Amino acid sequence: MKILFAAGGTGGHINPALAAAGEIRERCPDAEILFVGTKDKMEARLVPAAGFDFATIDISGFYRGLTLENIKRDIATVFKLLRASSQAKKLLRAFQPDVVVGFGGYVSGPVLRMAAKLKIPTAIHEQNAYPGVTNKALARRVDRVMLTVEKAAQYLRPKNPVTVTGLPVRGELLRANRAVSRAELGVRDDQVLVLSMGGSLGAETINRAMVELIADHAAEQNLYFLHAMGQFGLWVPDALRERGVDPDRAPNVELREYISDMDRCMSAADLVICRAGASSLSELEAMGKASILIPSPNVAENHQYHNAMALVEEDAACILEEKNYTREAMEALFLDLVSNDEKRHAMEQNALRLAKPEAKRAIADIILSLAH
Repeated sequence: MKILFAAGGTGGHINPALAAAGEIRERCPDAEILFVGTKDKMEARLVPAAGFDFATIDISGFYRGLTLENIKRDIATVFKLLRASSQAKKLLRAFQPDVVVGFGGYVSGPVLRMAAKLKIPTAIHEQNAYPGVTNKALARRVDRVMLTVEKAAQYLRPKNPVTVTGLPVRGELLRANRAVSRAELGVRDDQVLVLSMGGSLGAETINRAMVELIADHAAEQNLYFLHAMGQFGLWVPDALRERGVDPDRAPNVELREYISDMDRCMSAADLVICRAGASSLSELEAMGKASILIPSPNVAENHQYHNAMALVEEDAACILEEKNYTREAMEALFLDLVSNDEKRHAMEQNALRLAKPEAKRAIADIILSLAH
C-alpha cells in the first residue's frame, strides 16, 4: 500500500498529517508513505524528523495587497503553479500511490488536482471552521472531505457528503495528569493557574494584555501566571519591572520564551488565554479547558475568528477580538473567569463535550478505506 500526503506551510497543516501518518504506520508497518511539500517551509524540517520520506515541488502562495513587489511575486507564482502541475504529475506517476491526501497549504492544490485527474482516490482534511481557498476548490473534486468542525460544511460544495473527524491531538497531552503536572510546576492546589501564549513568535496584543494583568494581579497569591512571550516578546520582563513586578522574584509569575512541555502546562492550567488556531482549540477541547480567545486578525479569511466562534457558540470559550480590545474589556473577562469557579467548570465541561479524541483513528480509517 502506498499513501501520499500533501501538506505544508504551517504546523497547523503539517502536524495533523503527521499524526494521521503515524497512526497508519502503526497499523500498517509495511505501508509506503511519502510526504510532498516545499523545500523552504517547515515541512522540510518536520517531516524528515518524524521519519517519513519527503519530496518537494516548487510552489508559493499569492501575496495580498496591490504593491509593485507583490505583483511581481504573484506573476512568479502563476508560472510556479503551471510548473507545479507537471511536477505533481511526474511525482505521482513515479510513486504510484493508492491514495492521495491533502491537509492544506498551497502545496495541496496541484497535487490533489492532478491525483483526481489521474483517477487516484483522493481525500482532504480541513482544519479550520472557515475553509481555505485551496480546500474550497478541492472539495468539488476529491472523493472524501474530512472536517475538524461541522460548521465548515456550510462553506463547501463537496462531491460527496463530508465526515466530521475532528483534529488529532498529541497523545502526550491526552495522557497528562493535572495533579502531577501542577506539582511539577510548583503550583498550589488553591491557586488558579493562568496559562497564556501567542505562538512561537509571540502575539503583541496578548503580550501587552498579560503585562497589564500580571502587573495588576501579581500580588494576589491565589493566582499563578505562566506566560510564553514568544521570540518577539522578550521585552515583557522589562515592561513588568517598569510596572513594579520583578518576574524573577515574584513566586507566582513564570515567564518563558516558548513552552516545550505543553502537556504539563496545559493539563495544569485553570484558564488559558491564547490565539484561535485549529490545533490549539482542539487541545483546549480535548483537555477540557476554559479559555479567553484572541483570534489573530492576520490570517486568511479571518479563519481564527470562525474557529473561536465554534467554541463560543457552545459556551466553551470567551472571545475578545483585537479590534474590540481594551484593557477594561480584558480585565472584565479575566475577573469573571478566575473568580467564578462554577462558570469556569461549566466552560470546561462544554469544551470537553466538543472534543473528538478518536480523530486520528477516524482520519486513518477513511484514508485506509480509500487505499483498498
